[in-house]
Amino acid sequence: MVMGPEPTTATTEFVDETLNAPVDTTVAVPGRSLGRIAWSRLKRDKVAMVGAFVIILLVLVAIFAPLIVKLFGHDPAEFHTDQLARDTQLPKGAFGGINSHFLLGVEPRFGQDIFSNIVYGSRISLIIAFLATMLSVVIGTVFGIVAGYFGGWVDAVISRVMDVLLAFPLLLFALDLVGVIPDHAFGLTGNTLRIAVIVFIIGFFTWPYVGRIIRGQALSLREREFVEAARSLGARPSRIIFREILPNLLAPILIYSSLLIPTNILFEAALDYFGVGVPPPTPTWGGMLADSTEWFKVDTWDVLWPGLAIFVTVLAFNLFGDGLRDAFDPRAR
Repeated sequence: MVMGPEPTTATTEFVDETLNAPVDTTVAVPGRSLGRIAWSRLKRDKVAMVGAFVIILLVLVAIFAPLIVKLFGHDPAEFHTDQLARDTQLPKGAFGGINSHFLLGVEPRFGQDIFSNIVYGSRISLIIAFLATMLSVVIGTVFGIVAGYFGGWVDAVISRVMDVLLAFPLLLFALDLVGVIPDHAFGLTGNTLRIAVIVFIIGFFTWPYVGRIIRGQALSLREREFVEAARSLGARPSRIIFREILPNLLAPILIYSSLLIPTNILFEAALDYFGVGVPPPTPTWGGMLADSTEWFKVDTWDVLWPGLAIFVTVLAFNLFGDGLRDAFDPRAR
């Protein structure tokens, strides 16, 4: 039984001229679901809609990266040394070598197209962020509901596991583990294996953030009337959890998923920056920042574009997540 607004009724009274007697008619006015109410509130939040527009644009750029690069850029693996000054290895011209053929200029030393690297780098960041968020949300939701519904020793064990994982030095562990990944494992090789390991590390060690929120919501929902009614009718705990409680948790799940994605983007960029993420020649935003550190004093444009890409992406997800939270909060103005 999913809680939701019930249809309201409006009574209209008119006089039947034939019988000369009043007749009562009841007209059902359908109520609006929580999703429709949230969508109507979200549409009025211009800042959140701008964030959603940027997110959709980034996803489309990542999906159609080969086509975009073919039309407006160059192969990221190509070296355009003719765009560099021979004596300094810096881009020719102003603004990092920006011209009609290189929309964001070229990188120092090798002359790679920055625009193409930014476009292809969005793929890695979004794939890892979305998959890691999905993994952490699934694990956190399942364990959070189980802990909140059953309580007792089950809640105590799961809560202590959450505390241990939250206190774990995730970045240091990721640097050590990702750095010793073999060439072949679990039937995967190359970048596919490395992406899978990064997704597992981020998703497995960040699920307690979602789990604690879901646990608190489940503790409140298990005392509600519709759960008590289902329990009195003999419903099994699994049915109550997945048919009664889980549908009422979709709002917080969506909200915290949208806020967890930018955190995972920053974490993936940090791994690339320290050299243990997806290795070259695959372009990544964090890897571009790492390569530009030795040139930023003489070519600030090389560090500007990947940093701006990360900033805009994280800001868009945060703005949309805040708007989504306000839309689902009936007390927000």
